[in-house]
Amino acid sequence: MELEPAETKNKVALHNLSKSYGTLAVLQNLHLTVGPGEFVTLVGPSGCGKSTIFNILAGLEQADTGEICLDNRPLEGSGQVAFMPQRDALLPWRNILDNVIIGLELRGVAKKEARQKALPEFQTFGLKGFEKHYPSQLSGGMRQRAALLRTVLMEREVLLLDEPFGALDALTRAVLQAWLLRLQSQLKRTILFITHDIEEALLLSDRIYILSHRPATVQLVQEVALPRPRPPEISTSPEFVKLKATLLTALKLGGAYEQN
Repeated sequence: MELEPAETKNKVALHNLSKSYGTLAVLQNLHLTVGPGEFVTLVGPSGCGKSTIFNILAGLEQADTGEICLDNRPLEGSGQVAFMPQRDALLPWRNILDNVIIGLELRGVAKKEARQKALPEFQTFGLKGFEKHYPSQLSGGMRQRAALLRTVLMEREVLLLDEPFGALDALTRAVLQAWLLRLQSQLKRTILFITHDIEEALLLSDRIYILSHRPATVQLVQEVALPRPRPPEISTSPEFVKLKATLLTALKLGGAYEQN
């Protein structure tokens, strides 16, 4: 196993990670690193194990073999990272303010203190004035912002975002992509992101990992050296188009178009 140089400071590092469910191998000798403050995206075929990687990092599942490190130290237990799953999972009987403080309450913070901590962030997250609304009264985009605020309020340096915009229409998705980039520049958090959308990955990421069909291995690691900020029109630039073609080729070689 080729380890990172001793002087390398990785926020997250996975080495030789493997995972099976019975006879179904999902991950095989997977290597992945994320530096402090980086935005790194995982792209791969449906069912290849992307969400399994996040579940392992979040402490919801255990790998069969391999090493998982946070700040160059072995990851122990759950709660070390903040995890936003694919669905917003907002509780319909709680208003938005009380939804976003759930993580704080689970950590033992009193409800009054948690509310005081959350309220100033509603302006930043574009939710000012909707604190007392219920999930059913919000648009899909606003629900996703609320779910992300809940994740950020967990006060973890590493955020795991599993297809947070996958269920949104194209216009709302574009708005939230730009918003997430602005938020990232303010928060300076380390983000691991999952998407099936190559253009979304290129717009958001510092680096992209292309995974093969299961059992997932790393098919390609692609640095994204496009200048920031990245407006939507960058998707027509020659550099963007070339990177997109490279990623699509890697996906095809990894079996993305050969499986149901």
